[in-house]
Amino acid sequence: MQLGKFKIIVTGAGQGLGAHFARRLAEAGAQVAAGDVREDGLAELSRISRDLPGQIYTRALDVTQEAEIGEFVDWAFETMGGLNGLINNAGILRDGLLVKRDRKTGQVVKLSSEAWHTVIDVNLTGATLVVRDAVATMIESDQQPGVVVNMTSLSRHGNRGQSNYVSAKAALAANTWTWAREFAPYGIRVGAVAPGLVDTPMTRAMNQKARDALVATIPAGRIGLPEDVWMAVKFILECSYFTGRVVDVDGGLHM
Repeated sequence: MQLGKFKIIVTGAGQGLGAHFARRLAEAGAQVAAGDVREDGLAELSRISRDLPGQIYTRALDVTQEAEIGEFVDWAFETMGGLNGLINNAGILRDGLLVKRDRKTGQVVKLSSEAWHTVIDVNLTGATLVVRDAVATMIESDQQPGVVVNMTSLSRHGNRGQSNYVSAKAALAANTWTWAREFAPYGIRVGAVAPGLVDTPMTRAMNQKARDALVATIPAGRIGLPEDVWMAVKFILECSYFTGRVVDVDGGLHM
């Protein structure tokens, strides 16, 4: 499917990968409904994209709020005059070991339930409900063909200090196959992209020493860029024979 024919939702579009995806889609002539909790980021996205061939529409979206998801999908459909795509990108990090001993006090510290639920609520429950509501709208309006791209992660294979994130991303990867089977009768494909270490505001917040050490292990010899990940997303959107699979974009890094 040609990119310019998409009427597509991008979640987590206020910064990083989501903002890059939205802009690249609009450059190709697509209509994009961009959502994020960061309204300042959405405003900046609108400002820098106003002269592109396509159109980016923005609205605040908190994927932890079920009613808000439904309202956003309805708004996107009405605003764009249809809906045939979703890039399921919204996500957060709240890293921490499940159990550790504090080096200074010797006290055993457990990952808080808040840190667990906050990541699961956004990266798994919210992501799942966005897919549910977007695909329901595609089916009800007979928007065929349709495409869903889930943003999972190389961390889905397991990564120290990320029990919450790993759990969410592994489940999203597994559901990519599940949903590809469930939605196939309606002409809707589902694929996923699993980035490794990519230069985004989220990874820039990492401990610099730990980040440098991780970059040094990447066979490609550098950190990934948003454009590297976009190339995989673009492939899934355009290739009508691709569904139910995850594309790793990690420079050869294996966690």
